[in-house]
Amino acid sequence: MAIQLRAVSVTQLPETLNEEQEWAFLEELKSSLTADRPRIVLNCSNLRAFDRLSLQLLLCCLEEAMKRNGDVRLAAVPADTRIVLESAGIDRLFKMFETEAEAVKSFQRYSTLSAAEARLPDISNQSSENAA
Repeated sequence: MAIQLRAVSVTQLPETLNEEQEWAFLEELKSSLTADRPRIVLNCSNLRAFDRLSLQLLLCCLEEAMKRNGDVRLAAVPADTRIVLESAGIDRLFKMFETEAEAVKSFQRYSTLSAAEARLPDISNQSSENAA
């Protein structure tokens, strides 16, 4: 049985955001959200200013992905941005990785584990049936 890996979409966040850029970014991201269970990595390495709009953008991306049973992961989050996310309690909503490659790989590991778990027989009912 072959394990099919789902595509992971990687998108670079802009250095700064205004409302117009946020709208354009979300429109561009929509193409990544057409897949079933979208897997999105947001590369934050260029992010220079993290404000309310940036936070709103991250949450909108996550919400749209979750509506489709997908997930968003963050890569290369600057230290000052990480502090803001932690202080707002938002860090618990996202898995964060040092590099883009690690974030992409985390989705592939998850896919492989899920496929392997799906092939495991359910022994919980078998042991109770054998005892009877």
